[in-house]
Amino acid sequence: MKPNKIKIAIADDYTIFRDGLKVGLAQHNDFEVIMEAGNGQELMEGMEKDLPDVIIMDLKMPVMDGIEATKLVKKRFGSVKILVVTMYDDDKFIIHLMEIGANGYLLKNADSDEIGKAIYAVHENGYYFNDIVSKALLKKLVIKGNLKPSFNQNIEFTEREQEVLKLICEEKTATEMGKQLFLSPRSIEGIRIRLIEKVGVRNTAGLVMFAVKNGII
Repeated sequence: MKPNKIKIAIADDYTIFRDGLKVGLAQHNDFEVIMEAGNGQELMEGMEKDLPDVIIMDLKMPVMDGIEATKLVKKRFGSVKILVVTMYDDDKFIIHLMEIGANGYLLKNADSDEIGKAIYAVHENGYYFNDIVSKALLKKLVIKGNLKPSFNQNIEFTEREQEVLKLICEEKTATEMGKQLFLSPRSIEGIRIRLIEKVGVRNTAGLVMFAVKNGII
């Protein structure tokens, strides 16, 4: 049976960037661009009619920028993944976007192969961490002086939850985790949701950030 295509929305105020991106994405048979928007408001209006799996989100847009749009999408359509693609490589932007719910962060000079890889990763695993995200996160930890691994004393994980958290950080899919732990993908998903609730983060990317900050991986 042929798998469903990954439905993609592009939110960027430059038509030329959207057109170039569509050409690159067309190389992947299982991607389908279902929506284009010139700003966050247009994106939200379009999502009332058709829901994408992944949004490629610019930050600086008129009417409603990418930061506000990310917050709104996560509030109203929590299951939709957001891949920020922008020219801003400021650490504060990167960390803030990941903390409010973005699933990945790329710069606009990324090639179509990396963008494709990132789309697959956020769709399958819930996050895509590349060098710029890892370096920004590491810098934040160093600045805070939080160099020693420290478990959050207020959260207790079962052995199974710890196993799933570590496999999430290894970018395993629910199916791969299930095979390794002899559980169904549905059971894995249940544990992942329980972890998100326990830790108090917005998504799988937040779980990975928590694991890094607390020396779990």
